[in-house]
Amino acid sequence: MHQGNHTTISEFILLGLSNKAEQQNLLFVLFLGMYLVIVLGNGLIILAVGLDSYLHTPMYLFLANLSFADISSTSTSVPKMLMNIQTKSQSISYESCITQMYFSIVFVVTDNFLLGVMAYDRFVAICHPLTYMTIMHSRLCVLLTVIPWFLSNMVALTHTLLLTLLVFCDSNALPHFFCDLAPLLKLSCTDTMINELVLFTVGLSVISFPFALIFFSYACIVRAVLRISSAEGKWKAFSTCSSHLTVVPLFYGTIMGVYFFPSTTHPEDTDKIGAVLFTVVTPMMNPFIYSLRNKDMKGTLKKLINKKRLLPLIP
Repeated sequence: MHQGNHTTISEFILLGLSNKAEQQNLLFVLFLGMYLVIVLGNGLIILAVGLDSYLHTPMYLFLANLSFADISSTSTSVPKMLMNIQTKSQSISYESCITQMYFSIVFVVTDNFLLGVMAYDRFVAICHPLTYMTIMHSRLCVLLTVIPWFLSNMVALTHTLLLTLLVFCDSNALPHFFCDLAPLLKLSCTDTMINELVLFTVGLSVISFPFALIFFSYACIVRAVLRISSAEGKWKAFSTCSSHLTVVPLFYGTIMGVYFFPSTTHPEDTDKIGAVLFTVVTPMMNPFIYSLRNKDMKGTLKKLINKKRLLPLIP
């Protein structure tokens, strides 16, 4: 199966979410529906931010990047799973598997860093409203947008290079619906201690820094809001970050349970459920959270929808 220290495995078998034949059609319809909602919902947010000059602000720039990362994160796994169900073929080539793992890490880590950046943006907007545009100038916004993408690629590259050094022996059956790092490490017949250690330390750093930034930002926000005398003023200040506050526990609550600890501590079903939550459910919920709880976004989306309705009537 391998020559020297290099694996000759040409493909992996993705066992998917269920091995029961009668559940495959239900899974196909369910995940196709969720994928379409993710693409449509997040796509509308990107379109709204791009077309409405009123939304050309730092907060919506970061939100558009978050929506793009959500679409991309889901697109690395769900279309392949749907194709496997439809064709009744569970195989994925070794190269495609490594590529899928790389990009899934990139987009999830980018999401993580962007949530930290968005918390900092809300901190500046609420705690320093008079100097907001001076602090959040265009160069800083570009930097805060580029850094998450750069760091996420560095994290993904580190894990990918370490994974390619491992040897895979007899088993190539992956008990997952996409090539995730944790189940891939379990398949290796060589010592994965270094990979597990890097997964833990890098994962801890990747989660801790944005989470600390979020915690610091909202501690300052709460302190600033409590100084506001009127209840209406307090509500207005909190309403500007309520959407972000809703997304943060949803995202961190699922991702920490899957990637915070080494892969050997997790049952297979827990890995799969957690992966579905942060790769499918969270990206699907984000457009609803950010549009339904944000009057500026709701107004822009209504204008876009009404414009599309009127276009066929224009001669």
